[in-house]
Amino acid sequence: MTFTGFGEYAVDFYDGLVADNSKVYWDTNLATYKADVRAPMEALLAELEPEFGAGFGKGKVFRPHRDVRFAADKSPYKTHCGAVVEQGRGGGAYYVEVGPAGLRVGGGCFHLASDQLARFRQAVDTEIHGTELEKILATLKKQGWEIAGDSLKTKPRGFAEDHPRIDLLRYRSVYAVKVWEPDDTLHERGTFERVRKSWRQVKAFNEWALDRVGPSENPRR
Repeated sequence: MTFTGFGEYAVDFYDGLVADNSKVYWDTNLATYKADVRAPMEALLAELEPEFGAGFGKGKVFRPHRDVRFAADKSPYKTHCGAVVEQGRGGGAYYVEVGPAGLRVGGGCFHLASDQLARFRQAVDTEIHGTELEKILATLKKQGWEIAGDSLKTKPRGFAEDHPRIDLLRYRSVYAVKVWEPDDTLHERGTFERVRKSWRQVKAFNEWALDRVGPSENPRR
């Protein structure tokens, strides 16, 4: 499968879904979703997985339905299509998404289970591994990435307030994100180049996460 760009109506489809997140809208526009969103995303992932999945993890396109069992928002459909290459949630991930905001790419630790968080903080606490992550994130910032995540307002238990990497230690999840607003390139082969270049930039972050955090060993709920 060769990726040639997302379909002409990919963004329009999600603009409409934001306005009318209903089964009627979904069923009426299902053909557009399959042709302009899902099929291109599968093709994009299929081309990228040989480079980024080898020794790292499997690729998958996320299902379009939201899990609303415990959510206050009961709208049934996600308003974007995301795909990921990862070995296990939290231990590094190559992420790509298309939606109303355009193209979004990311990498890092999007979610950290309790055992992963303990390993993350243990690594950050050490001079060699903590300094390595600081340098990786500083490089990504210079390349135009936003470093985001869930962070404590206070210091984590067991660490001093004046720890040299206290800001990193406060993170309960941390990842890098880059966004391109909708443009002509979204519908062209150039999107493949954007994602591949971005994933290459975030590779060091993901490899740090894979080596220092790894998949969760906690039982799945």
